[in-house]
Amino acid sequence: MINFFFSKFLVCFMFTDPFPIDVIQANYVRNVRNCIFSIVYPTPFKSRVHLVAVSKEVLENILDLDISVKGTSDFLQFVSGGKVMLGSVPLAHRYGGHQFGTWAGQLGDGRAHLIGVYTNRHGERWELQLKGSGKTPYSRNGDGRAVLRSSVREFLCSEAMHYLGIPTSRAASLVVSDDDVWRDQFYNGNIKKERGAIVLRLAKSWFRIGSLEILAHSGELDLQRRLLDFIIQEHFPSIAMNDSNRYLEFFSTVVSETANLIALWMSVGFAHGVCNTDNFSLLSITIDYGPFGFMDSYDPNFVPNTSDDERRYKIGNQANVGLFNLSKLLQALKPLLDPRQRQLASQILEGYGERYYIRFTELFKTKLGLLGENEDDNYLIAFLLKLMEDTKADFTMTFRQLSEITEDQLKKLHIPEEFWALQDLGKHKSFSEWVTMYLMRLNRNKGDSDTKRRTRMTTVNPRYVLRNWMAESAVQKANLNDFSEVHLLQQILQHPFRRQQAAEKAGYSLRPPAWAKDLKVSCSS
Repeated sequence: MINFFFSKFLVCFMFTDPFPIDVIQANYVRNVRNCIFSIVYPTPFKSRVHLVAVSKEVLENILDLDISVKGTSDFLQFVSGGKVMLGSVPLAHRYGGHQFGTWAGQLGDGRAHLIGVYTNRHGERWELQLKGSGKTPYSRNGDGRAVLRSSVREFLCSEAMHYLGIPTSRAASLVVSDDDVWRDQFYNGNIKKERGAIVLRLAKSWFRIGSLEILAHSGELDLQRRLLDFIIQEHFPSIAMNDSNRYLEFFSTVVSETANLIALWMSVGFAHGVCNTDNFSLLSITIDYGPFGFMDSYDPNFVPNTSDDERRYKIGNQANVGLFNLSKLLQALKPLLDPRQRQLASQILEGYGERYYIRFTELFKTKLGLLGENEDDNYLIAFLLKLMEDTKADFTMTFRQLSEITEDQLKKLHIPEEFWALQDLGKHKSFSEWVTMYLMRLNRNKGDSDTKRRTRMTTVNPRYVLRNWMAESAVQKANLNDFSEVHLLQQILQHPFRRQQAAEKAGYSLRPPAWAKDLKVSCSS
């Protein structure tokens, strides 16, 4: 089975053939120019490697592998960077980016290796990348490794976001070693020994806004044009390659899809944590899971990343950051546009806010079970969010419990004890006023019933998300070689909209524990 997989595996020739490769093949940190990729091989771990987890769906439905392959030595060597395939040309991608609003120059894959491209039985082409697999020319001051703590979080969240219906990279496997990796987790001088780990992650493309920015900033416009044409041809089939406005069409699509993606993040209370341009996909999928967080209590100022001192990437600012990042994309594209196209592109960018707001409203109307159009819907949504902010009501469970409570219970303001988030919300003096408005609006739903409403709402409002305290609990056990909660969460988060006995027993739908408020995550990974 794994030999069949390897036989259909393109060892990155789709990138080495159309683009110039870094002329220096020695692996040392340097400023790289006039290429998209550097050839660099993964650095195997020195100690034994243990397979922690795999995604059965990724293996079987994306990589056409039987789950039994996870027990083979070949598979373990492949996903840990211990062995590359015969003829393989592993690559590290050169890109730049604006980090926390400032141009940071060359960044690139400092600890990731693109090890191949696979076209599966559905005709889908997926790029396979190891993260934590050793140094590259782009490692800057890093050691090229990722630790178990951050790798568990990335593995679980990549898959969790997929099952929430949000465009995302995927995670095929997670391995851990006994290699020592030293990290100052909170940048306070407290350096600790952790274990090195690797995630095999997949995406249709790993190109990001910073992929184009670095070429524009370096004046490599011919190479930028070649890369942009390649991206359009491979990933934007609706755009004709002979269309003189193809770059404009590309930009318009990215603007629209970025607005959609951030609205989707907001609909599940997800804060990415590090929305730099080098972490924003040109395909508008969620990539590079670091100090992310799902909100517990609703708070527009929620910042999961303790490294974000200025709170630039607070959840309530993500839409604005999206606009900033798109403006940097436009800046990178401008040398390739004529004056008329530049003007049109600026108009497209001006429309981003409206596109985002429309999508945000659509999603939250769906979360509230509203059908059709009503001029007061925006107010109804904003009113609810204000009540949630004032009472610090739990974001996920407020919407979930509104999906489960009956209209009759709401009408009587009788909130059963099990609906703890709604009980918190009910302490607000304006709660009854909002309930009255909400019930009146539900009565305007044509052809609807309370049963239909609740069924509809429970399919869009998750009961379980990967809260930071849940991930931390799994990480603490994993550090002791107990991977049971990693496996439990992986199983639970495949069905986030379905009530599950194991999840209820674990307390995943209860009020977060008191210690959860003191949890911190950072960029150190």
